[in-house]
Parts: sequence; structure tokens; C-alpha cells
Amino acid sequence: MNIILIAMIISLLIPIYVGWQNEDIWQKMLALASISSKTAIMILFISILRDDWMIGIVGVIILTVGNAGLMLLAQVIKRMTMRS
Repeated sequence: MNIILIAMIISLLIPIYVGWQNEDIWQKMLALASISSKTAIMILFISILRDDWMIGIVGVIILTVGNAGLMLLAQVIKRMTMRS
């Protein structure tokens, strides 16, 4: 199981690198959304391993609310740049 967690952590580094390289705000937002989703999946995986469903509820909340808030922020930034 540790190999799976290490692979998940390594997969988190890919969007961080992509977001760091690009200057486009949309690429950075997509990278952050990807990190958020992968982190939530890791939280769900750990909650199943530990048999602790309170941690799993936090992962589900991050999956449902976290990305929605990030996409709303991306829309606000898009509209602000269109007016400028």
C-alpha cells in the first residue's frame, strides 16, 4: 500500500510542475484543480485504509466543494481580464 501512496504523491508533482512553467492563468487553475482532486482521492484512499469515515467525509467535501469554488474563481478572473 505504501507504493500506491508514493505513486499518488509523485503524480501530484506533475501538475505542480505544469502550473509553475506556464504563465497562462487557465493552465494554473487547471493545475490547481488537478492537485485538489488528486489530494481528495488520496484522502479517500487513506480513510479506507484506516477505516475512518470521518476522514472520508472530508475528502468528499473537498471533491464536491473545492473544485466548484476554484472554477468560480477562474470565471471571476476571466471576466476581470476581459474588461481590462
